[in-house]
Amino acid sequence: MGKLTYGMGVSLDGHVADRSDDIGWSAPDDELHQYWNDQARDIAASLYGRRLYELMSAYWPTADEEPDATPVVAEFARLWRAMPKVVFSKTLESVGWNSRLERGDVVEVARQLKADTDGLIEVGGATLAAPLVRAGLVDEFQVVVMPTAVGGGKPFFPSLDEWLRLELVENRTFPSGAVLLRYVPAS
Repeated sequence: MGKLTYGMGVSLDGHVADRSDDIGWSAPDDELHQYWNDQARDIAASLYGRRLYELMSAYWPTADEEPDATPVVAEFARLWRAMPKVVFSKTLESVGWNSRLERGDVVEVARQLKADTDGLIEVGGATLAAPLVRAGLVDEFQVVVMPTAVGGGKPFFPSLDEWLRLELVENRTFPSGAVLLRYVPAS
């Protein structure tokens, strides 16, 4: 059975993007980027919505060919291309880079993927993660709190009908002041 994880850089006030959908404030330092690389090595499948897929596919397929690409950036580019991806979209006609297009319900597809997959499945993006969080399908949350408050925008957690109690399983501080908080649903 697969384990579904949801993790992103989050502003100190709980947002993954500001009111203009800007995420520039969440750029990781090399140590934090290496953490995400290490996570990516173990991903059996990554779930993307159209917008995040378009953002990622505009840069990562050739990022390692850029003359100023750092080793950690070049490594992630290789990992990203190889990572199996499931892209949820009603408007895209095709996807590339080891991706498959999915038009079905994200909750049902995620349930089936968890049943059929050995290893980690990650969901990228707050909009795509929201129904999975509400359905109780997320097995681990990786909240990387960045030392920036953005004053509003897209929240990491969706609105919930009831409390979601979590248990802290790891915390770690990075040189930039970012703090990783790994949580699992409390039993």
